[in-house]
Amino acid sequence: MAEKPAGEKTESATPRRRSEARDEGNVARSMDLTSVAVLFAGIMTLYFSAGKLLDSLAGFMTATYIDIASISITPATLPGQFMFTFKYIASTMAPIVFMVIFAGIAINVSQVGILFSKKALKLKFNKLNPLSGFKRIFSLRSVIGLIKGLFKLFIVGYICYLVIVEKVDSYWILTNVTVLQALVFIGETLLELAMKIGFALLILALADYAYQKYEYEKKLKMTKQEVKDEQKQYEGNQEIKARIRSIQRQTARKRMLAAVPDATVVVTNPTHIAVALKYKPLNNTDAPIVVAKGKRKIAEKIKAIARENQVPVIENKMLARTLFDVTEVGMEIPVALYQAVAEILAQVYQMNQNSKPVSDGYSYA
Repeated sequence: MAEKPAGEKTESATPRRRSEARDEGNVARSMDLTSVAVLFAGIMTLYFSAGKLLDSLAGFMTATYIDIASISITPATLPGQFMFTFKYIASTMAPIVFMVIFAGIAINVSQVGILFSKKALKLKFNKLNPLSGFKRIFSLRSVIGLIKGLFKLFIVGYICYLVIVEKVDSYWILTNVTVLQALVFIGETLLELAMKIGFALLILALADYAYQKYEYEKKLKMTKQEVKDEQKQYEGNQEIKARIRSIQRQTARKRMLAAVPDATVVVTNPTHIAVALKYKPLNNTDAPIVVAKGKRKIAEKIKAIARENQVPVIENKMLARTLFDVTEVGMEIPVALYQAVAEILAQVYQMNQNSKPVSDGYSYA
């Protein structure tokens, strides 16, 4: 079996590639589906509001023709006449306009979700190039669009022909019925025609949406090399971030250990945990501060530095574990631990008073 060329796009788009395309406004969307949704919204709104529409139109015509002899069109009366007309038109057309706009927004959101792309709004000067414009006009996509448009025109014309031929015998009796009966007949005919055209266009729109999805996926496909390069770039970024975090942790640990010589006391567990406290109050409201803490090897390092710098190391399992769990480096100890820490500090004060060595390798309970 022959291998595919290395530069051929055979791989599905990665999530990152899809995200970048979406940020640029490149999504799969069918304008035909939007048009059909707007068409159906208009048809259904007209169907359910036909009575109100006729009443409003009749009221407007009645009010106009009753006063037509007394109406004087002048610059002074024109605004009033305009508002009079606008009142009838707005009350009738507002539901139709609202439903059409709502349908257009809803069908677009259902296709691509909520999307606002600043990149798609940027002016691209290459689109102003006449040569590029001619290439787009005579491209395969344009030819397919032309064929699709002609086919839709044929379908609409054929449906109109079928509906008209079906009702041709009924047209002769329109001269013998009332105006209202004629309007009802015309309305029913137009509704049937609109619904049949709408469903035909809906089928074509669904097919167009499937085609747009296919073209979109085909356009986003990547070569094997592009997938490898993206994966390397992503893994490289992850390695860099991990390295930065590691350096930050090392720097913070060195800074923490550098503060141990200035500590007042180190409380231990005795071997697994060590917490260094500093207490040099400037006033009676200051509380001891945690300047370093650690487990296992870090704890051993803290105790070793403390002994080297004559800092007392005192064993208190409960207090050491509690301080490690509830405090962070740089924090004052909680109020609940004041009493326990005060006892430790009193012990340190007593040791200093008695001039006991604190660097002899022993811990004091």
